[in-house]
Amino acid sequence: MQAVKMSPLEVQPVDPFVWLEPERIRRWTVTEYHRMAAMGVLDADERTELISGQVFLMAAKGAPHVVTLELLAERLRNCLGDRALVRTQDPIQLDDYSEPEPDLAVVRGQVLDYLDHHPQSTEVQLVVEVADTTLKRDCEVKEKVYARAGIADYWVLDVGNRRLHLFREPTPSGYASHRILTEPASLSPLAFPDISIQLSEILPPVL
Repeated sequence: MQAVKMSPLEVQPVDPFVWLEPERIRRWTVTEYHRMAAMGVLDADERTELISGQVFLMAAKGAPHVVTLELLAERLRNCLGDRALVRTQDPIQLDDYSEPEPDLAVVRGQVLDYLDHHPQSTEVQLVVEVADTTLKRDCEVKEKVYARAGIADYWVLDVGNRRLHLFREPTPSGYASHRILTEPASLSPLAFPDISIQLSEILPPVL
C-alpha cells in the first residue's frame, strides 16, 4: 500500500472532546455529586461545582475579585434589609444536573428557610458572577445554564474591564437580552426596582 503524504497544513491537532457525542458523555446528578463528596472522591480542599452534569474546578480568587464581591454584597444587604437573603459563594440547585456556586445570589426568605435544601431556581431572584479570569465561561457556559433554569436576572461583573454584563429574558437557548453597562451607569435588580446601584459603587477604585 502506498503511503499518503500529508502536507503540514493538513495535519491538525485533534481535540478529543470534539467528536464525543453528548448522549455518550456520563453526566452526574446532584445526588451523585453529593455522594462523591461524602465518600471523599472529590478532594475536600478543592472547590467544585456541578454544571450540566459535569464537575468543574472553581478558579482561585484574586484580590480584586474578593473586594468587588464584598462591595456588592454589602451594598445589597444594606438596601434589602430583611426583604431577601444575600448569599455569597453558596450552592443553588437549578435542576437535577446543575448545582453551581455563584459568587452572589439573592434568594427569597431567610437563612433558616434553607436548613433542609439549597435554594431552587424558583427561589432565586438574582445571580451575580464576578469575573476576572472566568469571563468567557460566565458569559457563554453559565449564561445558558442559568437561562434554561429560568433565572430572570443574571449579572456578570467584568472586573478587569470595569463593566457589567446584564442578562435578562431567559429562553431555553440563552438570554434574549444582553446589555453591557459601563461607568457611571446604574441599575436595579428586576425583583427590587426601587433599589438603584451605581457601577462605581461595586467596583474597586483604580489604583
